Amino acid sequence: MRVPLSWVREYVDLPAVSTHEIAERLTAAGLKVEAIESVGHEIKNVVVGEVLAIEELTGFKKPIRYCQVEVGEAAPRGIICGARNFVAGDRVPVALPGAVLPGPKPGELFEITSRKTYGRISDGMICSARELGVGDDHSGILVLPADTPIGTDVVELLGLRDDVLEVEVTPDRGYALSIRGIARELAIAFGVPFRDPADIELPADTGGSYPAEIADPTACDRFVLRTVTGLDPQAPTPMWMQVRLIRAGMRPVSLAVDVTNYVMLELGQPLHAFDADKLQGTIVVRRAREGETLETLDHVTRKLDPEDILITDESGPISLAGTMGGVSTEISDTSTNLVIEAAHFSATGIARTSRRHNLVSEASRRFERGVDRELPLYASWRAVQLLVTYGRATAQPGVTHVSYDVEPLTITIPVDYPGRVAGVPYDRDTVIRCLEQVGCLVVPGGPEEGAKDAAGGTAEGTVRRADPSLNTATVSGGALADKLSVIGDSTDLITVTPPSWRPDLTDPNDLVEEVVRLVGYENLPSVLPPAPAGSGLTEAQRLRRRVGRALAAAGFVEVLSYPFMSGRDLDNLQLEQDDDRRVAVRLANPLSEDEPFMRTTLLPGLIKTLVRNVGRGFTDVALFESGTVFLPRPGAPETAPILAVDRRPTPEELDRIESALPAQPLRVAAVLAGEFERSGWWGKGRQASWADAVEAARTVIREARIEPRVEAARTAPWHPGRCAALYAGDRLLGHAGELHPRVIEAYGLPRRTCALELELSVLEELLSGPAQAPAVSSFPVATQDVALVVPADTPVAEVEAALREGAGELLESIRLFDVYTGAQVGEGKKSLAYTLRFRAPDRTLTVEETTAARDAAVAVAASRFGATLRGA
Repeated sequence: MRVPLSWVREYVDLPAVSTHEIAERLTAAGLKVEAIESVGHEIKNVVVGEVLAIEELTGFKKPIRYCQVEVGEAAPRGIICGARNFVAGDRVPVALPGAVLPGPKPGELFEITSRKTYGRISDGMICSARELGVGDDHSGILVLPADTPIGTDVVELLGLRDDVLEVEVTPDRGYALSIRGIARELAIAFGVPFRDPADIELPADTGGSYPAEIADPTACDRFVLRTVTGLDPQAPTPMWMQVRLIRAGMRPVSLAVDVTNYVMLELGQPLHAFDADKLQGTIVVRRAREGETLETLDHVTRKLDPEDILITDESGPISLAGTMGGVSTEISDTSTNLVIEAAHFSATGIARTSRRHNLVSEASRRFERGVDRELPLYASWRAVQLLVTYGRATAQPGVTHVSYDVEPLTITIPVDYPGRVAGVPYDRDTVIRCLEQVGCLVVPGGPEEGAKDAAGGTAEGTVRRADPSLNTATVSGGALADKLSVIGDSTDLITVTPPSWRPDLTDPNDLVEEVVRLVGYENLPSVLPPAPAGSGLTEAQRLRRRVGRALAAAGFVEVLSYPFMSGRDLDNLQLEQDDDRRVAVRLANPLSEDEPFMRTTLLPGLIKTLVRNVGRGFTDVALFESGTVFLPRPGAPETAPILAVDRRPTPEELDRIESALPAQPLRVAAVLAGEFERSGWWGKGRQASWADAVEAARTVIREARIEPRVEAARTAPWHPGRCAALYAGDRLLGHAGELHPRVIEAYGLPRRTCALELELSVLEELLSGPAQAPAVSSFPVATQDVALVVPADTPVAEVEAALREGAGELLESIRLFDVYTGAQVGEGKKSLAYTLRFRAPDRTLTVEETTAARDAAVAVAASRFGATLRGA
C-alpha cells in the first residue's frame, strides 16, 4: 500500500516530526514500512501562466508554435512549444528560466534555461504532466482549470511535493489497505484526534434505486446500489485527484473509474460502476452455474466455477464479484448514466475466486482480507458526491440496500488476561483504553451484560468513546464463553465488541495482541527461562550434534534441501518399480508441480545441490545433510482430519491425526566428488572413492559407540560392485559406496561420484545411555603385525571381524595398512597386512601373551577363510 502523507494529514493532525519517525511509529504498530519516497521536492520555479497568443511557425519538419504567455510579470514571455492540445486563453504550467524539473530517470534533474531555438528565444517551457512527475502522459500540455490564478506556484497548487510511504500490510490487517486505516493507526500512535472520512451524513432514504437481490447470503450479506444520471463523459478528473492516484500507485483512466478507485483507496471499500444503459433487468448476486463464462475487463473469457461469486442480470454474468468487472457493462467514453455498486462479499469466497482464476486485483486484495461491512452505504454516497461535483451528474434519489442480519460478535475476557499472556502487568484502564482506541466497544461484566450494552443498553458513554462512526459489530459468531475455561476464572470480566472494520478480532488472544502492540512491543521484557537442574540435551540430540561435528571435521559441508522430490528423481536413481521408496506422499498444494512428493530419501536434494556447485566451478565437493524422510503408513487415510480450533483436541482426535501422518524417520546422507584429498605444491591429491564414503559412514556410526559390520551389497542407486551395507548386529543402518553410472549420467554428476545414506533414528534407538569416558591405561601398548593371504574375493571387513573375535579382550585396536596382489602371493590371492595393538588395564603384557593373542586371531581367520600367514 502506497500512502501519500499529504492525504493522511487531511484526517489526522500529525505533529511536526520527520517522515522517518512517522514510518517508525507505523512499524512499531505492526505495519512495516518498506520504503519512503520523497517526490516533488526538487521541483521549483514552476507557475501558472495564461496563453495570450499563438504563432504557428513554418518551414520545420514538425509543427512548432511560438506562444506568448502571461505569468504575472510585467511583460509576457515568448516560449517555443510543439504540443497542439491547448489554445489561446488556456491556463498552463510554465517552468521559468532557472526552474528544476525531474528527469526521465529516477533521481535525475534538469534545469530550464532561456535559449534560442527555431529562430526564436524560448524564455521557459510549457509543461506536460510527465514533465512535472505526475504520470506518463506526454502527449500534450497539462491544461489547468480556467479559474486558476495566474502566477500561482504549481507545486503548491497540485500538491506535487509529498512523501509516500510503502507499507507492507499483513493478511489480517485489511483495514490498513486504505488511507482511513493508516490515518487511524497514526492517530493512535501519536495520540492525536482522528477525523473519519467515512463519517459523512447520508441522504434520506426515499426508496430503492436500481432493482437488486441477493440469491446466496453466504456469498454476500450486504449489497448497495446508487444511480447517477447525466454524467459528462468528457469531464476530466481533477488534477489533485489524479496526483493522489498516481502517488498511490494507480493510473488515472476516466472520471468515473478514477472516482471509484479514489474512494477505495480512501475508505478501503472497493466499488464498481456499471453503465446503466447496458444493464438488463434485476441485478442478482449468486454463485456461478455449470458452463457459464464471463469476459472480464482484461478481455479474457473465463470459464466459471460453481463456487465463483457473480453479479448478474437477465443477460447472465456481468461481473466477477469483488475481483473484476465484465466487458458487457463496462463504462465507455459515452457513458452518462451509471449504477454505483458497493457490497460486502465473503472474504473466503473472493480469495478462492481470485486464486482460481489467477486474477489478483486491488479489489480482491481488500475483500479477501476483510472489508468493513458498514462501509457500502457511505462509500457509495461518497462516490456519488464526487461524480456530482466534478462530472456535473445528477444523483437520483433512493438507494437499493439489500442486507442480511448478522449476529454481533462479543468476546469476554478477564481484564488481567492481556497482562498474563504478555508477562507484563497492564492495569485495567490501560487494557480498556487500548481496546477502545482501536474502535472496540468495551463494557464491564460477562456475556449477558456485554450483549445488553452492545444492543443499546446502559453503556451509552462507552459507545461514544469508540470510533465516532460505524460502531456495528463485525460478521462472526461462536460460543466464546467456552473460552473462559481456558483463559481463566477471574471475576473482573469485560465484554468486548470489535468494530466492523476489524474482522480479524475474533479471539481473546487477538485482543491481547492489540493491547501489547499499542503499549509497545519494545516494552515486553526479554527474560530467559531458567534451565531446570539436571536437564539438557537428550542423548539423541547429543548424537545428532556429534554426527554433524564428526562429518564436518572429516571435510564435509552441511547443506539444507527442500523436502520435496519428483517422480523423475525416483527414475534417475534407478529404483525398481517395487522399491518401497517409490511409495511417496503427494502434496495437495505443492510449491512446484515439478516436485509434488515428499522425499523418501535424502539423496535427490543432495545430488541436485552437488550438481549446482559443480556447475558453478566447485569441482571438489563433499556435502552432507541430516533430516527426515516421509514414509506412508500402510492403510493410513489419504488426508488428516481437520479439527476445531476452539478447544484442545481429544486423545482420540490426536490418534487419528497421528495415524494419518507418514512415518518420519531421521536420516543422514552425504555425497562427494572430485578430490577428497587436495593436490597442491605438496604433491598429487587423491580422488574421492567408494572407500571414503564407507569410511564416512563408519565415522557416523562410531559416534553412537557402535562398531559396524560392513558387507558387500547390491542396491540402487549404488554401483553393484562398489556398494557396502552397514549393520549393527542384524539391523541394517544404511548403504555407502559409488553411485551407479546411470545415476551419474541422469543427473550430470562428475564421474565416480560417491554417496551414503544412514538411518540416524536407528542409531538413536541403539544408544546404550550416556557416554562413558574410556578407561586410560598407564601400561604400555604391545604391537603385533600380521600379514594374511586369503582368496581375492574375501571381504576385508569379514577378515577384520574374525581377527577381532580371535584376539580377545586384550586387543585395543586393529588397522589394515597394506593390501597386496601379485605373483608372490599367487593367482587369485591377496595379502592383507594388519597392525594389532594389545594392552591390559592392570599390567604390562608379556611377549608370550601378545603372541598367543595374535595366534588365536590368525587361527579364527584361518578356520573361516583358509587364511595363511604370508611367508609361512
